Amino acid sequence: MMIDDVITLKKLEVLLTFMEVNNLARASEMLGQSVVSVHRSLHSLEEGLRCPLFKREGRNLVPLPAAFAFANYAQRALGEVDKGVRKAREVAGFAADRLKMGSLYSLTLRCIPRLMTGLSLRKPDLHIDLTMGSNRELFQGLTDGRLDAAVVGLPPDFQHADLQAVPLFDDDLYLAAAIPSAYAGRDSIDLEELRGEKFVRLADGFATADSFDHAFAVAGYQPDIAVSVGDIFSLINLVSGGLGYSLLPGRVADFSPRMQLLPLAARYASCQRVTLLFAKNRERDPNLLALAAECRMYRNADA
Repeated sequence: MMIDDVITLKKLEVLLTFMEVNNLARASEMLGQSVVSVHRSLHSLEEGLRCPLFKREGRNLVPLPAAFAFANYAQRALGEVDKGVRKAREVAGFAADRLKMGSLYSLTLRCIPRLMTGLSLRKPDLHIDLTMGSNRELFQGLTDGRLDAAVVGLPPDFQHADLQAVPLFDDDLYLAAAIPSAYAGRDSIDLEELRGEKFVRLADGFATADSFDHAFAVAGYQPDIAVSVGDIFSLINLVSGGLGYSLLPGRVADFSPRMQLLPLAARYASCQRVTLLFAKNRERDPNLLALAAECRMYRNADA
């Protein structure tokens, strides 16, 4: 059986409100509609059902047994639709009580703890699942839906049609060296002077690996890579232990007391823009709106 087009969820709400208060004026007040609109909706339901639901007694509408029977099913129908809406939003990640967030390893000292603390104050009931990874892994997580949002390092001119970007701060590249170092104390370091030195490099997929390769392309030679590692903590420990030099962003300066960051010559300048990313089609999600607001506060505080 086809349901008549005039029978809508909104009219079912009108019916249930009227059945609850049994008064047109009170029902119109509760619904924020005129008495005429409420009456028209009830009459329209009768037309759609092709049977009477009410009888007139003076100025009053009195429900018939058919109205009580229909109201019972209307209540169940609206309840199921409400549960369906909430379930669909939960499956899609909208307004759920859990946020799946990704981050670069190098942001765990200051940035991510501050963001998570601020977000927990804005939304105390929100549970955050934090995943660490490379830029490549975090982008893939956003693409396949395993992550709701990710904080990554990007070129300043980054643009993506499907992703909303909220910048947090810009981070320059430095020469990372163990303490002490023969290059310490200089105003700037020319990478051409380090042709005979050994280097430690992050594996492909990390933003810092791309910056590393760009700088040495400018220098005009392939550095002698002593070891390539898959996380920045291992890299910092190896540099601190004197295994080789590396190129690292300024945000890791305090990760080790045995490592120093030295300024590079201007021609090797490379900037990463640390940025929150999430899907544009979810830009009205309350959890992501709260996270974006916290990122803007972080940016303004550090400006």
